[in-house]
Amino acid sequence: MNGTSKALINLLRGWPNPALLPAARIKAASDTALSDPDVYTPGLLYAPEPGYEPLRQSIAAWLNSFYTPRDAILSERICVTGGASQNLACILQVFTDPIYTRNVWIVSPTYFLACRIFEDSGFHGQLRSVPEDNEGIDIQSLKEGLRKSEEDAASRGNVKPTLKPPRPWSKIYRHIIYAVPTFSNPSSKTMSFERRRQVVQVAREYDALVITDDVYDQLQWPASPASTQSSLDHAILPRIVDIDRYQDGGAERSGADGFGNAVSNGSFSKIVAPGCRTGWLEGSAKFAHGLSQVYLFHPVCELCWTRSDADAENSGSSASGGAPSQLVATFINNLIENGDLQHHIKHTLQPSYARRYRSMISAITTHLLPLGVTLPQSNRDVLGGYFIWFSLPEPLRADDVAERAKDDENTIIAQGSLFGVYGDVRQGDLEREVRVCFSWEEEARLVEGIERLARVIRSMQAGETGTARANAGVPPDEVGEFQ
Repeated sequence: MNGTSKALINLLRGWPNPALLPAARIKAASDTALSDPDVYTPGLLYAPEPGYEPLRQSIAAWLNSFYTPRDAILSERICVTGGASQNLACILQVFTDPIYTRNVWIVSPTYFLACRIFEDSGFHGQLRSVPEDNEGIDIQSLKEGLRKSEEDAASRGNVKPTLKPPRPWSKIYRHIIYAVPTFSNPSSKTMSFERRRQVVQVAREYDALVITDDVYDQLQWPASPASTQSSLDHAILPRIVDIDRYQDGGAERSGADGFGNAVSNGSFSKIVAPGCRTGWLEGSAKFAHGLSQVYLFHPVCELCWTRSDADAENSGSSASGGAPSQLVATFINNLIENGDLQHHIKHTLQPSYARRYRSMISAITTHLLPLGVTLPQSNRDVLGGYFIWFSLPEPLRADDVAERAKDDENTIIAQGSLFGVYGDVRQGDLEREVRVCFSWEEEARLVEGIERLARVIRSMQAGETGTARANAGVPPDEVGEFQ
């Protein structure tokens, strides 16, 4: 129990505010799909392995408009998924071997539930944190870690996959690199173009696959508070998968195997609704095909399908299902085809999140910066995402501030220790860091939440004792954006 009667303000939960959910647009899209037998018949049956083809084509066209690549993105580079989290697990299922794949290298601080997915895929004890600075991932730290990992693998004779059989549509990477390069969760930072280019170089040198969660890219706006513009039509930087596509000849360069060294994990959770559980992967055509095989469905008589047929296809435990989210894929395809999704992003989400961000950052500037709080990447031209990340002044520790904020002000924030890589010996680097979210609470309460936090910090700096609690830290049911 907290010691105040104030209404709860939750600045931890990374969900969209319910007012921003496009229920009417989704209803119209679903009505259209379910009224047309040419749409609802395939939508209600098993999906082809790469997913609903009209949606793959619509995603490709939409991504071409937003990222403006040198050459058009074709649907063969797209695979429909059950969302970014589910797809991360599928990538690991197809393209890693938890013995041969030496380590998973994770930019720290990280989206902490990704660590659980990696551990569930057999990588417990093999997660390695890589620090970031204002340009993004620390390349030298990454290279040094990779070099030592390769020396260790060589000393143990770890030279070929041991748990996964050879498959013509797959490969096993020696390393995985995981990052959220644009408007990162939690640090809100954006990785520079040069760091993105360097990551691709390093990945190729060490046979690593770079998996990027590009789920916040479309949620962007000009940084200047004086700007009258609250939406932007095009991406601010090429994705790492775009750089891998072209740099030095891309996946088809001499000596390469065609799978590439980077994939983009996309999701409609942040731009349509989390309950849709639909996303996409973009990678080389060869990689997208390989991933689709985890969903392989054999549309033949089951009585005629023998064990040898299954073994020949190497389709794994998901062989009977087809691609996920097939019915919802027909709805989302309608949203993209008729322009409703693009309109929703430009005229609802971007302006709403820009307004929310500016309200919260104004309150932080007014109430927290004078107390010694500092912000990263303060000179950016474009901002976006769901979160603001800041550092507390010495000697305050985020765990203590989070506890006091809940006790004294009934306000929940996310302390930096939540975002450490599992098993990371450098957790102390995050002990003064805080993440606050501006997407969930009502707009009027965002400023009040920061004002409450300022009162807590002033009180702690003055040495005042807060309300006692029976349990320290954020309660488990409030580790919040995913519960």
